[in-house]
Amino acid sequence: MKHYLQFTDLSAAEYTYLIDRAGYIKRKFKAYEKHQTLADRTLAMIFEKASTRTRVSFEAGMYQLGGSVVHLTTGDSQLGRAEPIEDSARVISRMVDLVMIRTFEQTKLERFAEFSRVPVINGLTNEYHPCQILADIFTFIEHRGSIQGKVVAWVGDGNNMANTWLQAAKLLGFTVHVSAPSGYEINSDIPGVELGDHVKFFKDPHEACSGADLVTTDVWTSMGYEAENEARRAAFANWCVDCEMMALAKPDALFMHCLPAHRGEEVTGEVIDGPQSVVWDEAENRMHVQKALMEYLLLDRQ
Repeated sequence: MKHYLQFTDLSAAEYTYLIDRAGYIKRKFKAYEKHQTLADRTLAMIFEKASTRTRVSFEAGMYQLGGSVVHLTTGDSQLGRAEPIEDSARVISRMVDLVMIRTFEQTKLERFAEFSRVPVINGLTNEYHPCQILADIFTFIEHRGSIQGKVVAWVGDGNNMANTWLQAAKLLGFTVHVSAPSGYEINSDIPGVELGDHVKFFKDPHEACSGADLVTTDVWTSMGYEAENEARRAAFANWCVDCEMMALAKPDALFMHCLPAHRGEEVTGEVIDGPQSVVWDEAENRMHVQKALMEYLLLDRQ
């Protein structure tokens, strides 16, 4: 049994398979062909953080695979409240085939997985967002071919997205240029976040974008940090991805954002709504890669 708690839980060879399989599943979806390999299987989705894309992509994806979904939030479950996480894991995993959790601390996810009898998927934690990076890499490959040897510019907060980009770069053989304001850099003390030749740091976001094949960013204030909103607005003022930054990247560079986006803050409207932006493909591809992932965790290679 495999869990998917962070990007490094799978190998480069497994990602090659998942990318190919997601492409196959997407082509069938676009052709209105049924692909119901998970008939009679049930996915439990547990949300401690609000969600739009994660809920829709997992729920729609599981139904399209022929399965069913149970949706739980902190308001209608005992997770981590009256019942220990370990007990919730023991009970829920006896009733379903797969669990997706979107929560705060990575340790909470890991505790659940330790006592689960079925695969557990990270739908987002404070530390990592592996399903989103899987979708982003699939989207890049779909538009530009192999990501190996390419340069990804990360402009903004050293958050869960940035952490996961670093994991992916080391595993899949590309480089990440990171530019974050002072005090908001990547925390390399987080387990699984390693520095090395796959990452370069820049104080100036323009330098980070220079020669990049992909420029990507995220909101300045992630969920759980709303109290810092005003301080972050001031600190991140020069980290708005604009046309000037995109002009420094390669002529065929793509722009990505995991959404939701705040135009005029982390990205200008001209960039996110411009010809280099692939954010809508990126959002849709969450569903396709997650379908491939769920299928793989339950059925192995097909």
